[in-house]
Amino acid sequence: MKAALAGASGALLHQARRPTGRERGPDAVVEGILDFAVELRAYGERHFGEPAAAVGVAVPGIVDEEQGIAAYAANLGWRDVPLRELLTERLGGAPVALGHDVRTGGLAEGRIGAGRGADRFLFVPLGTGIAGAIGIDGRVEAGAHGFAGEIGHIVVRPGGTPCPCGQRGCLERFASAAAVSEAWAAACGDPEADAADCAKAVASGDPNAVRIWQEAVNALADGLVTALTLLDPRTLIIGGGLAEAGETLFTPLRDAVRQRVTFQKLPSIVPAALGDTAGCLGAGLLAWDLLDNTDRTEVTP
Repeated sequence: MKAALAGASGALLHQARRPTGRERGPDAVVEGILDFAVELRAYGERHFGEPAAAVGVAVPGIVDEEQGIAAYAANLGWRDVPLRELLTERLGGAPVALGHDVRTGGLAEGRIGAGRGADRFLFVPLGTGIAGAIGIDGRVEAGAHGFAGEIGHIVVRPGGTPCPCGQRGCLERFASAAAVSEAWAAACGDPEADAADCAKAVASGDPNAVRIWQEAVNALADGLVTALTLLDPRTLIIGGGLAEAGETLFTPLRDAVRQRVTFQKLPSIVPAALGDTAGCLGAGLLAWDLLDNTDRTEVTP
């Protein structure tokens, strides 16, 4: 868990981390979140003379942002947790906003990161899986049921590798950092090898690494072209672990997308700017939105 006190400008005034404690079960995770929020609020009172005015929380899985409920998260084991209500009660009535982790990170990238100034953007982090955040005029679209942006489950290789979602050939089974790590570990015979190692091998010209990397890039380009055909974003922001490879990823990816577009307008394809602070910054923006701070988008962190 990452937490921060955020100023009205978006600056992170204080940051802290602690384990989720998920090995102790979902109730322990929820209690850990509540305790962490109380500690952070007390820190703000001690060091800044007043408690935080509002709270923003971002969690993985399926999130009902309107009702403030963390509906489901496979990796945390919870279902239908009324997180907003629990936090409001524990924090003495402070207003609380609840968001989805990727959409919240995308909100930060769109307002104060790589998508700043773009009226339409798509944020796609490439990590253990692949998700997406659809940005429209400074907000992120959740969809009718909270599922908008799940680009990782676009089928790019019909009949291909089974996905835990129940489909076969999903994008994240071919182009996530986890998928590249798995393929490279098998190819090089080192079970500890990961996507970063594959990127280094690509840079040194290893033919197996180049093949694996290009297969991932091709799958990613297929998924992204489907997304930009539907959404027509002005900026396409790529983040997550795979994006840390820099131009080893972005040069072939831009070429692959360019080769696939026909009538579509090619968006700017750029790396995410905020790194692992995006979630905290986005949660801070959710909190400030509750207070209707009209100056929130005018200052970079």
